[in-house]
Amino acid sequence: MTVILLRHGRSTANTSHTLAGRTAGVDLDEKGREQAAALVDRIGELPIRAIVRSPLLRCRRTVEPLAAALGLEPVVDDRLIEVDYGAWTGRKLSELVKEPLWAVVQQQPSAAVFPDGEGLAQVQARAVAAVREHDRRLAEEHGADVLWLACSHGDVIKAVLADALGTHLDSFQRIGADPASMSVIRYTAVRPFVMHVNHTGAQLTAGLLPKPAQPDQPQGDIPAEDAVVGGSTE
Repeated sequence: MTVILLRHGRSTANTSHTLAGRTAGVDLDEKGREQAAALVDRIGELPIRAIVRSPLLRCRRTVEPLAAALGLEPVVDDRLIEVDYGAWTGRKLSELVKEPLWAVVQQQPSAAVFPDGEGLAQVQARAVAAVREHDRRLAEEHGADVLWLACSHGDVIKAVLADALGTHLDSFQRIGADPASMSVIRYTAVRPFVMHVNHTGAQLTAGLLPKPAQPDQPQGDIPAEDAVVGGSTE
């Protein structure tokens, strides 16, 4: 099973440098709408079987053109929602960098709990559980290798990637997830394989089509030559 982790397109909060969090009504800006429309060509002919998204508006707007082109009805999963930043929500990043907690978020995020909000360790637990649950569900429904897409938020996606890479959450700030970027994880019976990180190129194709199992290879695993971390930020 292979999931494309899509970060929503650029939002009005991104350009105003505020921490939007779960603030209602935060929409895509003009650039973000262009990024959403471009996803149809960036996905190309990839056989996406399902789209799952965060309940927030900016994620809904991001997947709308792609869902319409593919004839799919996105599934909303609250576990893919943005981090609950609590009292930090809506504040300018230039103010937040002066808070003592900011250093914890950057250096030891596993210990970071936002005031009146949630901890980043909680975020990783809920998001990883959601991705793996949808992976199992789609495998049972289709009985074969399935490619699907989950639209979420930067910190959420980085937390899921850290889990797939087998790295501690304290290293997740080393992972990039730009607006409208796509990162790809293939989950197998043996381990996850990270195929792409922070892909912002024209088309996402390499290594994403299902491959037949080799005679001496367990079903659900992938050839050793594909077990690499790839990425593109062009």
